[in-house]
Amino acid sequence: MNIKKYLAEVIGTFALVFMGCGSAMLLGVSADGGHLAVAFAFGLSIVAMAYVIGGVSGCHINPAVSLSMFLDKRLSAADFIGYVISQVIGAVVAAALLFVMVEVFGVADLTGGLGSNGVGSLGIGGAFLVEVVLTFIFVFTILGVTAHEKMASVAGLVIGLTLVFVHIVGIPLTGTSVNPARSLGPALFAGGTALTDVWVFLLAPFIGAIVAVLAYWAVSISKRK
Repeated sequence: MNIKKYLAEVIGTFALVFMGCGSAMLLGVSADGGHLAVAFAFGLSIVAMAYVIGGVSGCHINPAVSLSMFLDKRLSAADFIGYVISQVIGAVVAAALLFVMVEVFGVADLTGGLGSNGVGSLGIGGAFLVEVVLTFIFVFTILGVTAHEKMASVAGLVIGLTLVFVHIVGIPLTGTSVNPARSLGPALFAGGTALTDVWVFLLAPFIGAIVAVLAYWAVSISKRK
């Protein structure tokens, strides 16, 4: 067991949730600038972490991404479990720190829920569909850009920018999850409807990832063995 891979996933997921959800808390998600700033905070977190820990763990920092890599036979079952546990730990620690900042140090939370996701006016069905589609686009891109070593130098940038444009669409609709760990961490501390509805943001990204793998196999020149 290579503990460095799991530690890298803890740190990477921590950075994603702390910076992404933290920016949502501080800037809000209105269309007058906060929306785009938060989208870039999530995307740039991926870019930064990809070039730091990509060579260690692959920088999944997302259970849905790890599932896609497991299904595509790029990740063992043991590592899949280890990665998911590590990602959840990183997300929970980041959310706990954000909670302390709000409750102890009085930092304003413009989202009212530590940047947690919500079904909003879409309802359960609409939010579920949105998250499946957004995760499909995100994971499909990751599968393609990481399939060949010649793309390694730009993979982090491509993945980060893809997360940005996914958030641009998703923030007004669900707050954008596409990442079960990112959703679970804040929901645990926000409680209320964020925690009640968190199952949508746990299940939908996994389904989106499965669809992305099937689509990738359908269009790729050769499926990995």
